[in-house]
Amino acid sequence: MGKIQEFEITLNNNKTVYSPGESLSGILKISIAQPIQCKAFKVNCQGFCGVTSKSNDTDWTEEEQYFSSSVSIADKGTLNSGEHSFPFKFLLPAAAPTSFEGPYGRIIYRVRAFIDTPRFAKDYKIEKPFTMNNTINLNEIPGIQEPSSSSVTKNFSYMLVKNGTVVLKAKSDMRGYITGQIIKVFAEIENKSEKSTGHVVASLMQKVTYNTKKPTYDLRTVAEVEGPGVKGGQKTEWKEKIIVPSLHLSTLTDGNLIQICHYIQVYLKYPEVSVTLPIYIGSIAVDPTRPSPSRQVPPMPAARNNPTPAASPAAAPTESAPSSLPPRTTPKPGPKPRPRSSYASLMHPPDLYPELPGAANYNGEMPKSPQHESGSQTPVSPNAFSYAPGLSFRQKQSSNGPSAPPFTSSTSPQDRRSSASLPPNYRSSPYPHEAPPSYEDSCNI
Repeated sequence: MGKIQEFEITLNNNKTVYSPGESLSGILKISIAQPIQCKAFKVNCQGFCGVTSKSNDTDWTEEEQYFSSSVSIADKGTLNSGEHSFPFKFLLPAAAPTSFEGPYGRIIYRVRAFIDTPRFAKDYKIEKPFTMNNTINLNEIPGIQEPSSSSVTKNFSYMLVKNGTVVLKAKSDMRGYITGQIIKVFAEIENKSEKSTGHVVASLMQKVTYNTKKPTYDLRTVAEVEGPGVKGGQKTEWKEKIIVPSLHLSTLTDGNLIQICHYIQVYLKYPEVSVTLPIYIGSIAVDPTRPSPSRQVPPMPAARNNPTPAASPAAAPTESAPSSLPPRTTPKPGPKPRPRSSYASLMHPPDLYPELPGAANYNGEMPKSPQHESGSQTPVSPNAFSYAPGLSFRQKQSSNGPSAPPFTSSTSPQDRRSSASLPPNYRSSPYPHEAPPSYEDSCNI
């Protein structure tokens, strides 16, 4: 290595397997023949996962880092020649997956040491891997003591002719196992055809999913047992045992780059019919005396107890009603709408104007001034009351004459105030009941 004769990482007690939450400590030994200028001298502890779509490729397409801790063990400057020892210590996180190595991805834990030198000089680095062994307590999985079961019905045909159906039912004694335990498999095959089925097979499977942009699946058979087939028109029960070999632990959480799951597949070689029984592989065995945690079910909202309407006004509210709230009473019906008459008068009722002079004796006619009685003033044309600009009414003489008296400037102030505040009487006038003129008549006028 040139100037460096020895560059080595040694873990305390030569320990290579750790559990989450433990402390990792060791010594970095370095032997230098000549002094070295260094900008940084540090030790790093890292855990990460990398996956790829190519087999046995370390150029990861996706990476996920679990933790990374660094410590500086020497100051910037010159590292003198000779032998040097630098102790270090790290605390591993409490949650970290078990180490894994597969054809399309790895979960790696390692300790690395770096010596960064100035520009145009050679950098030095070394690493030492270690294994993380996580713990999965199967007793914490809901329903772990219940059997895993499934069933399927398949049409049995020979030479494209249907001969009947085959019913396959299978189950395991429970859902969780550890290395060395025995899986008890039960199968029931009912052949409702005239042909015999193929052999029945039970396989322990491990499925690894590498989550890249296009997920890659690695499926392999771990253990397998086989039994005889079933003749036509017969029903058979089949029992077998499988010993769990050393396997990677099952992944309990979703969203990881590497997902590991296990299941038992029971199938017939002929016809092609199979069922899948999901199971878990853990590190702490199921304790039959320990109650299994129940599945989390969201609580139902409490029903609201509304107070019952009282039978009489003196009845007290029910006990379920809150004491701070008054008893709910029956809402009063709203006022009934007054029926509209077929004749809508434009005149206000006299009792709404009690403060106006002469309102008590008002009979719907405007008071007349002396000039009105003498007839010296001409009546006002109905065009003065047109409701749109440019709109006029035809002049039509009535036999009774105009019902509304004309207004004059010589009216006394008292008569003018009473006549201006009260509306005219249109009951006897023909104009409000006459249809308005058409658009052509209005333009001609």
